[in-house]
Amino acid sequence: MKTNTPTPEEMSRRIARFGDLKPYGRDYAASIGVPEAAFQQLTAHRVYTIMVPTDYEGRSRNAPIKSVRGCVVNIAECPPDNGPGLHVHEQTVENFFCLSSRFDIIWGDEEQHRVTLEPLDFISVPPGVARRFHNVGDEIGRLLVIIQPASEEQKDRVAYAPAVAETMKASFGDDIVDKLKTVGFAFDAGVEV
Repeated sequence: MKTNTPTPEEMSRRIARFGDLKPYGRDYAASIGVPEAAFQQLTAHRVYTIMVPTDYEGRSRNAPIKSVRGCVVNIAECPPDNGPGLHVHEQTVENFFCLSSRFDIIWGDEEQHRVTLEPLDFISVPPGVARRFHNVGDEIGRLLVIIQPASEEQKDRVAYAPAVAETMKASFGDDIVDKLKTVGFAFDAGVEV
């Protein structure tokens, strides 16, 4: 096999420095008019996107590293006693690798199952499973989140219950749901579509 030696400039496009990353809620506050606080009600307190496929569609599309199809890499950051609400990734496998603190991974339509991840523990949640994660430690917690699209489409539709849409509208105005839909959020979990 003939090897390849990228230039330092080429390799610099393949580096994501944590200190330079911006939570994706901040990106969309300006670009589509969704306040960061709205993202924080749906997702981890902060989600730092590191890498996405070059043709990826959705809220992580502004990642600094563009790579091959089939893998989205994020860091989810939550203060103690924080995490997103119950949601469903319809088309993707969501993998969690605990970097710091401790996280409960909770799943099932009634949140009837849970496991606690300690640092360096890993779990893989298949598409279509209602799930959430919650920092149960006493420090800022970080999860390495690897999302794998399970189909040819390189996007990640995330669905919440219809009641969440009403809560979002009450907090952020009637147009918030339409704006969130443009980056892959849906509000029809548990509803046959």
